[in-house]
This record gives sequence, structure tokens and C-alpha cells, in this order.
Amino acid sequence: MEFVIVWTMVELLLALILVVATGLASAVFFEAYRRKNNNAHVGAPAIFEDPNSLKQVPCPSIFDTAEKYLSLIIPAFNEELRLPGALDETMNYLQQRAVKDKSFTYEVVIVDDGSVDGTKRVAFEFIKKYTVDTMRIILLGRNHGKGEAIRKGMLHSRGELLLMLDADGATKVNDVEKLEKQIHEVAKQDKFRDSSAGNSSFRISDIPIAAFGSRAHLEGKALATRKWYRNFLMKGFHLVVLLAAGPGIRDTQISVNWSEIPGSKVNLLSIPNMLWELVLMSVGYRTGMWKIRS
Repeated sequence: MEFVIVWTMVELLLALILVVATGLASAVFFEAYRRKNNNAHVGAPAIFEDPNSLKQVPCPSIFDTAEKYLSLIIPAFNEELRLPGALDETMNYLQQRAVKDKSFTYEVVIVDDGSVDGTKRVAFEFIKKYTVDTMRIILLGRNHGKGEAIRKGMLHSRGELLLMLDADGATKVNDVEKLEKQIHEVAKQDKFRDSSAGNSSFRISDIPIAAFGSRAHLEGKALATRKWYRNFLMKGFHLVVLLAAGPGIRDTQISVNWSEIPGSKVNLLSIPNMLWELVLMSVGYRTGMWKIRS
């Protein structure tokens, strides 16, 4: 009798696991399908406001021909106090680099993610100083989250290379050169293959490449001291990326200098949502529901 009861409990457990797994799979599939058919915001018109002339300037599109070499996208949510320092450092670097290299062109795109403080005012002060051709601001109206702010900035940038930079100045803007180096190394390989195939019109923006700056922990001698649980989480996230993106993606990060800046707005409750988004992307692209626009 006990034997029968044990197996009955096992069967119930297996049935429960099956129901939960089926429910999760269905939720992922239908959410991916819903997002596929709820993308009207992608093509929605967007504008920049020029604080100098008070005129509305139409936003460019990432699918247009690149007009700048580099676009720096800075998502900002209630960053009135920390944004000025980050913008000063960023513009000093960009201007100095442009003096040394006349072919270097750039823009800074600030995305105000529904701030309720003086973030917009601070951004307008800098735009007045540096002109709307060099610096622009997108106003989202309400808070959508950092991911949406970055996406919106990317979609309306004019650069051949797009870089996301935090508004708190935690990373140094000159580390962009490390990212560029890695991107150009990968691009050279594709350029060689395209040249062999007879394609002479080659641009870096023609290749889907992403480089990520991380704390300096991947070099021969780590520059950042990490707790054991941080290393555990790092390796765990690498595994999640591998499972979500597949073996064709190598999760290689580039070490950058990182400073802890008070006032972080990262919510621990957002971590499960990040994992959920990775699963959605994996299902969306693997099933063909989501496609990369070329």
C-alpha cells in the first residue's frame, strides 16, 4: 500500500511539473506573439526639440545612411544631479578627439525616460551650449525603463557606431576606444570575406556586432576585486546568455574602469524581468516570430 502511495505522489509531482512547464512555455510563446503584433511604437514618429530655436526637429532613423561616426546614447531617469558631470566629461573627450582626428564626427543623444526632476532642463542647457547637431534629447513622456530608453535612442541615432553610456558617469567615456578596437577587429574579418566575394562597398554598420564593457575582471590579472557570489552570478549570467542566444554567440566582454556612484536606481526586482526578456528574445527569434530588419 505504501508503495502505491509513493508512486501516486511521484505521478502527481510529475503532472504538476508538466503543467507548470506547459504554462510557462505557453506564456512565453503568447507574450512573444503579442509583442510581435504590438510594435506600432517602432514606426511611430519621434521629434527632437531644439531649445535654441524652439523648433521641432524630425528624428533620424537607424535605418538611414549614417551621418556621424559615433553616436553616444545616454538614458537618463531623474539624473539632474549626476548628468552634468557625465556630460562635461563626455563632451571634453569628444571635442579633444575631434581636434586630433578631423574625420571623427559624433553626436550625443540623451533619452529622458520620464524624469520628474530637472533632467530635461540640464540637458537643454548643454544642448544650447553645444548645438542640436551635436547633442539632442528625446523626451519619452513617462518612465518606460532603461531598456526602452536605450532602444529608443538607438533607433533614432545617426552614427555608424552606437554606444550606450550611463548618465551617472560610472564608466569613463574614453573606454569607448577599447570597444572600437574589438569591433574593428571583427569587422576586418568580415571585410576580407566581403572583398573576396566581390563586395567593395563595405561599412562597419553593415555588420551586426555588439561589444560590451564590463568591470575589469577578464584580463590576465583582474583589476577588480570581486566577491565569490559576484563571480557566481557572472558565470551564471554567461550560461543564461548561452542558453538563450545559442552556441553561435560568444559572451565576450571588454574590461573597462568602473566607479561606484551613489544614487543607483537598479531595483533587485528587475533582475527576474531581465531573465524573462532573454527567454522571450530566444523564443521570438528561434521560432521566426521576431526577425531582424535589414
